[in-house]
Amino acid sequence: MLKIALGQIEVIPGRPDLNTGRMLSMIAEARKEQADMIIFPEMSIPGYLLGDIWEQQAYLRDCEAFGREVISAAQHICVIFGNVAINWEKRGDDGRVRKHNACFIAQNGRLIGTRIKTLHPNYREFDDTRHFFSLRKLALERKQDIETLLEPVKVIIKGEEYNLGCIICEDGWNDDYSVDPIAALTADGRSDLLINISSSPFTLGKNNKRNRVFSKQAQEAGIPLIYVNNTGLQNNGKTVYTFDGFSTVYNSNGQIIAYCQPFTEKLEYIQLDIAAGGQSLGPVNVPDDFTIDSLHQCISYGVKKFLQAINMNKVVIGVSGGIDSAVCAALYASILNPADILLVNMPSRFNSQTTKDLSYQLAQNLGCLYTVMPIEQSVEHTAAQISDARITDLSSGRQNKLAVSSFVLENIQARDRSSRLLAGIAAAFGGGFTCNANKSELTVGYSTLYGDQAGFLAALADLWKHQVYQLAQYLNTSIFRREVIPQATIDLVPSAELSFDQSVDEGKGDPIMYAYHDYLYRAFMEYWNRTTPEDILAWYSQGSELLEQKLGCAPGLVDKLFPGPRQFVEDLERWWRLYTGMGVAKRIQAPPVLAVSRRAYGFDHREAQNSVYFTQEYIKLKNRLLSETLG
Repeated sequence: MLKIALGQIEVIPGRPDLNTGRMLSMIAEARKEQADMIIFPEMSIPGYLLGDIWEQQAYLRDCEAFGREVISAAQHICVIFGNVAINWEKRGDDGRVRKHNACFIAQNGRLIGTRIKTLHPNYREFDDTRHFFSLRKLALERKQDIETLLEPVKVIIKGEEYNLGCIICEDGWNDDYSVDPIAALTADGRSDLLINISSSPFTLGKNNKRNRVFSKQAQEAGIPLIYVNNTGLQNNGKTVYTFDGFSTVYNSNGQIIAYCQPFTEKLEYIQLDIAAGGQSLGPVNVPDDFTIDSLHQCISYGVKKFLQAINMNKVVIGVSGGIDSAVCAALYASILNPADILLVNMPSRFNSQTTKDLSYQLAQNLGCLYTVMPIEQSVEHTAAQISDARITDLSSGRQNKLAVSSFVLENIQARDRSSRLLAGIAAAFGGGFTCNANKSELTVGYSTLYGDQAGFLAALADLWKHQVYQLAQYLNTSIFRREVIPQATIDLVPSAELSFDQSVDEGKGDPIMYAYHDYLYRAFMEYWNRTTPEDILAWYSQGSELLEQKLGCAPGLVDKLFPGPRQFVEDLERWWRLYTGMGVAKRIQAPPVLAVSRRAYGFDHREAQNSVYFTQEYIKLKNRLLSETLG
């Protein structure tokens, strides 16, 4: 029987000093509790998502030094932790000093084993191959079979010998790789216990899948499996990720027998009977992480940690009376003192009394500071300056003037609110101003650059519009337990209110039909094999029922929205052009996005500014479909 401590720590990226201090504290506590072993996550000393800090040799030397401190602290306890391993005599593929993502096993104040990460993810937010030399590359260099390098680590605890199969994060997600580290480590009963140290960002529903995958691995190997993940917040510049921990222990039957609460730094103990495969402990139920509760927990945790990381404790939010700004306001009000939140309503002549009243009601419900700053006068001044300016061709002396169209006037309003007012107010208030954009808007660029797409963080930009509504209801019913977001705001037609054509009192709103377009856009950017107009049109041509099934939208919706193929094609091409055209240009300059989904904008959705393209097969399908309709 081993008493094992799961060191689910909050890893602060780029602060090996703070991380090591917390680890040493946990080691001392675990030793006091007479634990036999303590396990920390992957890259628990340096952090994981560090950008090109990995190219700083001074930083690497610090990580090595802090690693030696942890090894020295392994007295009367076995310590397993993640750190960068450096081979100063070798070079990586980039010509820099060779670095490995490694698992260190220490006991009696000395290092007894190091295991290098075998599989390096190079998708989504991961870019391991940019910096680290994998075990696969090492095997190739040495002309050895990789399986010969995958050896368990032998430790002796209480006079008993244990073979530990130590793997790192992606090594446990090996279905699509040609190498199976777990099979190599567990063949012929070589390992007594599997240990997966990870630094795995939260994704809605990811733990549900992990539990299925890891349960199967433990069952097939016939030995217990321990998964230890970190909490905290890390980023790669454009995309911000929360780490939920959710460290879990599986017995040899694949049953979950212990876990750490998500989004909580925790030192959790478990008495594990290795010989009995951990079956002396009964199975426990774990929470479903594909729920609105998990979604809110992730966003709330992420916003709170982001504010702490940038040392911001005051926030300015532009509130319009609409759903996005209302949810943003309620979210921040649940995290900060309402007295540190300034809600600003900035009406023009196009804003209805309805939305102005809803903005006031929201502020009153939340107890936040509130002000109204009309923009009509300044917008008229800007429009007049532009339209009255004489543009001179210096080569000919000819002059003309610029016309301010209704579209240009809409953009002037949006930029006046953000670039001028909110930016200035935030500076005077001593804080920052938020970006309230949602994922649907970001997908097709339905926002104004340097206008409503500006801000220090886009906390809702990985939520489709229907998820924003779900979050609004959840904030009212489960967080505040009263109606802080007015029901009228939830019922209101979504509208930018930048012209009389967007009058909410007349039921006029956004051109996006969210009940359908949320799911179309999701297919464009979230599906693992991302769809194109060719796929969409192929499904549509086989019947709208098939398309609705593939997209996941409500049955009968497509035929209700589009009378025929021509209208359907026009809509499809409109949004595809925006998604792959102007939307890209705007996203490149968007604020950091807080990630919650299987693919978020930013580094998780790498894109280039190219011209819009329709495949040859799409053009054939389109022409055939439209000609059949005409015939």
